Amino acid sequence: MIPLPKHSSPQACGVTRRRILGAAAVSSALPFAPVQAKVPASARQAPRWTQAVDLTVNGRAYQLDIDPRTTLLDTLREHLDLTGSKKGCDHGQCGACTVLVGGKRVLSCLTLAAAVRGEVTTIEGLAQAEGTLHPMQQAFIDQDAFQCGYCTPGQILSAVACVKEGHAESDDEIREYMSGNLCRCAAYPPHPGRG
Repeated sequence: MIPLPKHSSPQACGVTRRRILGAAAVSSALPFAPVQAKVPASARQAPRWTQAVDLTVNGRAYQLDIDPRTTLLDTLREHLDLTGSKKGCDHGQCGACTVLVGGKRVLSCLTLAAAVRGEVTTIEGLAQAEGTLHPMQQAFIDQDAFQCGYCTPGQILSAVACVKEGHAESDDEIREYMSGNLCRCAAYPPHPGRG
């Protein structure tokens, strides 16, 4: 509390109970008062910053100008119209977005497109020739290894990498190295007539 000079009363200094209450009422209302500030038009829109990104996807080179925060998955789906890779959980837990980068499995929902080094292979680029499926694609069809098909592209690409990495020596090893790809359908009986 500020000491008042001797021989002065609060009223002599202009301080009254009424003025204190009035000042308190005004200051408590200030945070709720609308603010009319003039903002220049150029500052009203957040600046859009882009980065030049060179990608090679399924043997084809692309030069893109994208937001540097864009994931590889969103780049494939929204900028290159390659919608085979699916957005499942968008947290890297389900594997539906799995693609190959330089032959290795990558969760494209967690990978920034600007950080990609190496050729990207998606399910669209896995077929060996026009109309000829990759052996893993054909095996999934022959074994009726999918249900709704949503997770299938990620499952197939992960299985291709699993074999190339040399992790297909036993059922347990395959289960371990395919455990990052989840099928939410699960447990449906196989197609009639197939064992």
